[in-house]
Amino acid sequence: MFAGHFGLAAAVKSKSPEVPLWALVVSTQLLDVFFVPLFLLKVETTEGSGYGGLIIHADYTHSLVGALLLAVLAGLLSGRIWGKRGGRIVAALVFSHWLLDLIVHRADMPILPGNIGSLPLLGFGVWEHSYVSIALEAALIGTGLFLYTRSLLRTSKNKGWAIGSGTVMGILLVLSLVADLWSV
Repeated sequence: MFAGHFGLAAAVKSKSPEVPLWALVVSTQLLDVFFVPLFLLKVETTEGSGYGGLIIHADYTHSLVGALLLAVLAGLLSGRIWGKRGGRIVAALVFSHWLLDLIVHRADMPILPGNIGSLPLLGFGVWEHSYVSIALEAALIGTGLFLYTRSLLRTSKNKGWAIGSGTVMGILLVLSLVADLWSV
Protein backbone atom coordinates (compact mmCIF):
# COMPACT_ATOMS: atom_id res chain seq x y z
CA MET A 1 0.00 0.00 0.00
CA PHE A 2 2.83 2.40 -0.78
CA ALA A 3 0.63 4.42 -3.11
CA GLY A 4 -2.01 5.03 -0.46
CA HIS A 5 0.61 6.34 1.95
CA PHE A 6 1.93 8.70 -0.74
CA GLY A 7 -1.61 9.89 -1.51
CA LEU A 8 -2.07 10.78 2.14
CA ALA A 9 1.20 12.77 2.11
CA ALA A 10 -0.06 14.75 -0.91
CA ALA A 11 -3.36 15.47 0.84
CA VAL A 12 -1.61 16.64 4.01
CA LYS A 13 0.74 18.87 2.00
CA SER A 14 -2.27 20.85 0.82
CA LYS A 15 -2.84 21.98 4.43
CA SER A 16 0.77 22.01 5.67
CA PRO A 17 2.91 24.45 3.72
CA GLU A 18 5.53 24.61 6.48
CA VAL A 19 6.64 20.98 6.02
CA PRO A 20 8.32 20.07 2.71
CA LEU A 21 6.61 17.44 0.58
CA TRP A 22 9.66 15.15 0.75
CA ALA A 23 9.43 15.13 4.57
CA LEU A 24 5.74 14.25 4.45
CA VAL A 25 6.39 11.40 2.00
CA VAL A 26 9.25 10.04 4.12
CA SER A 27 7.05 10.34 7.21
CA THR A 28 4.38 8.13 5.66
CA GLN A 29 7.05 5.50 4.96
CA LEU A 30 9.20 5.82 8.08
CA LEU A 31 8.09 2.49 9.54
CA ASP A 32 9.19 0.77 6.33
CA VAL A 33 12.43 2.78 6.25
CA PHE A 34 13.30 1.29 9.65
CA PHE A 35 11.96 -2.11 8.58
CA VAL A 36 14.54 -2.44 5.76
CA PRO A 37 17.71 -2.69 7.90
CA LEU A 38 15.96 -4.98 10.37
CA PHE A 39 14.82 -7.12 7.45
CA LEU A 40 18.35 -7.26 6.05
CA LEU A 41 19.58 -8.31 9.50
CA LYS A 42 16.80 -10.95 9.60
CA VAL A 43 15.37 -9.44 12.78
CA GLU A 44 12.11 -8.84 10.88
CA THR A 45 10.98 -11.13 8.06
CA THR A 46 8.31 -11.66 5.44
CA GLU A 47 6.63 -14.64 3.84
CA GLY A 48 4.53 -14.90 0.72
CA SER A 49 4.56 -12.42 -2.13
CA GLY A 50 2.44 -10.21 -4.30
CA TYR A 51 -0.09 -7.50 -3.58
CA GLY A 52 -1.92 -8.60 -0.47
CA GLY A 53 -0.13 -11.93 -0.34
CA LEU A 54 2.74 -10.76 1.81
CA ILE A 55 2.69 -11.49 5.51
CA ILE A 56 5.18 -9.44 7.48
CA HIS A 57 6.79 -10.32 10.74
CA ALA A 58 7.79 -6.76 11.59
CA ASP A 59 7.52 -7.25 15.30
CA TYR A 60 9.34 -4.05 16.13
CA THR A 61 8.71 -1.44 13.43
CA HIS A 62 5.06 -2.34 12.86
CA SER A 63 4.08 -3.04 16.46
CA LEU A 64 1.60 -0.55 17.88
CA VAL A 65 4.04 0.63 20.55
CA GLY A 66 6.99 0.66 18.12
CA ALA A 67 5.02 2.78 15.65
CA LEU A 68 3.99 5.19 18.39
CA LEU A 69 7.60 5.48 19.56
CA LEU A 70 8.89 6.19 16.03
CA ALA A 71 6.09 8.73 15.53
CA VAL A 72 6.93 10.58 18.76
CA LEU A 73 10.67 10.63 17.97
CA ALA A 74 10.08 11.83 14.40
CA GLY A 75 7.65 14.45 15.67
CA LEU A 76 10.09 15.78 18.25
CA LEU A 77 12.91 16.01 15.71
CA SER A 78 10.65 17.59 13.08
CA GLY A 79 9.28 20.05 15.61
CA ARG A 80 12.79 21.46 16.03
CA ILE A 81 12.99 22.03 12.28
CA TRP A 82 9.45 23.03 11.24
CA GLY A 83 7.90 24.15 14.52
CA LYS A 84 5.44 22.47 16.86
CA ARG A 85 2.69 22.19 14.27
CA GLY A 86 5.10 20.67 11.74
CA GLY A 87 6.27 18.19 14.38
CA ARG A 88 2.69 17.14 15.15
CA ILE A 89 1.96 16.73 11.44
CA VAL A 90 5.04 14.54 10.92
CA ALA A 91 4.23 12.45 14.00
CA ALA A 92 0.65 11.95 12.81
CA LEU A 93 1.83 10.91 9.34
CA VAL A 94 4.35 8.45 10.75
CA PHE A 95 1.61 6.85 12.83
CA SER A 96 -0.83 6.97 9.90
CA HIS A 97 1.30 4.27 8.28
CA TRP A 98 0.42 1.89 11.09
CA LEU A 99 -3.27 2.83 10.94
CA LEU A 100 -3.48 2.27 7.18
CA ASP A 101 -1.57 -1.00 7.52
CA LEU A 102 -3.98 -2.07 10.27
CA ILE A 103 -6.81 -1.84 7.73
CA VAL A 104 -5.14 -3.86 4.97
CA HIS A 105 -2.83 -6.30 6.75
CA ARG A 106 -3.90 -9.70 7.88
CA ALA A 107 -3.48 -10.21 11.62
CA ASP A 108 0.32 -9.87 11.58
CA MET A 109 0.91 -6.65 13.52
CA PRO A 110 1.84 -7.02 17.21
CA ILE A 111 0.86 -4.66 19.98
CA LEU A 112 4.20 -4.70 21.81
CA PRO A 113 7.66 -4.66 20.20
CA GLY A 114 9.03 -8.15 19.68
CA ASN A 115 5.50 -9.43 20.28
CA ILE A 116 6.32 -9.53 23.99
CA GLY A 117 3.64 -11.46 25.82
CA SER A 118 2.34 -13.03 22.63
CA LEU A 119 -0.71 -10.76 22.66
CA PRO A 120 -3.17 -11.08 19.78
CA LEU A 121 -1.85 -9.82 16.44
CA LEU A 122 -3.78 -7.04 14.74
CA GLY A 123 -4.98 -6.49 11.18
CA PHE A 124 -8.38 -6.31 9.47
CA GLY A 125 -7.24 -8.18 6.36
CA VAL A 126 -8.66 -6.01 3.58
CA TRP A 127 -5.78 -7.28 1.40
CA GLU A 128 -7.68 -10.55 1.24
CA HIS A 129 -10.19 -8.64 -0.92
CA SER A 130 -7.80 -7.11 -3.43
CA TYR A 131 -10.41 -5.09 -5.30
CA VAL A 132 -11.52 -3.38 -2.09
CA SER A 133 -7.91 -2.70 -1.16
CA ILE A 134 -7.16 -1.31 -4.62
CA ALA A 135 -10.26 0.89 -4.43
CA LEU A 136 -9.17 2.26 -1.04
CA GLU A 137 -5.70 2.97 -2.35
CA ALA A 138 -7.06 4.64 -5.47
CA ALA A 139 -9.37 6.77 -3.30
CA LEU A 140 -6.40 7.91 -1.18
CA ILE A 141 -4.45 8.74 -4.32
CA GLY A 142 -7.34 10.56 -5.97
CA THR A 143 -8.17 12.57 -2.86
CA GLY A 144 -4.52 13.41 -2.22
CA LEU A 145 -3.95 14.49 -5.80
CA PHE A 146 -7.12 16.60 -5.85
CA LEU A 147 -6.30 18.40 -2.59
CA TYR A 148 -2.64 18.87 -3.53
CA THR A 149 -3.40 20.29 -6.98
CA ARG A 150 -6.24 22.49 -5.70
CA SER A 151 -3.91 23.90 -3.05
CA LEU A 152 -1.24 24.65 -5.64
CA LEU A 153 -3.75 26.38 -7.92
CA ARG A 154 -5.05 28.51 -5.03
CA THR A 155 -1.67 29.58 -3.68
CA SER A 156 0.57 29.81 -6.75
CA LYS A 157 0.91 32.94 -8.81
CA ASN A 158 2.14 30.83 -11.71
CA LYS A 159 -0.82 28.65 -12.74
CA GLY A 160 1.23 26.85 -15.40
CA TRP A 161 3.70 25.76 -12.74
CA ALA A 162 0.86 24.66 -10.47
CA ILE A 163 -0.74 22.57 -13.24
CA GLY A 164 2.64 21.09 -14.16
CA SER A 165 3.42 20.22 -10.53
CA GLY A 166 -0.01 18.67 -10.09
CA THR A 167 0.48 16.65 -13.26
CA VAL A 168 3.89 15.38 -12.12
CA MET A 169 2.43 14.46 -8.72
CA GLY A 170 -0.43 12.65 -10.46
CA ILE A 171 1.98 10.67 -12.64
CA LEU A 172 4.10 9.71 -9.62
CA LEU A 173 1.04 8.64 -7.61
CA VAL A 174 -0.33 6.56 -10.49
CA LEU A 175 3.08 4.96 -11.02
CA SER A 176 3.27 4.09 -7.32
CA LEU A 177 -0.14 2.42 -7.57
CA VAL A 178 0.96 0.52 -10.69
CA ALA A 179 4.09 -0.61 -8.83
CA ASP A 180 1.90 -1.79 -5.94
CA LEU A 181 -0.36 -3.71 -8.31
CA TRP A 182 2.39 -5.15 -10.48
CA SER A 183 2.15 -8.46 -8.70
CA VAL A 184 -1.66 -8.78 -8.54
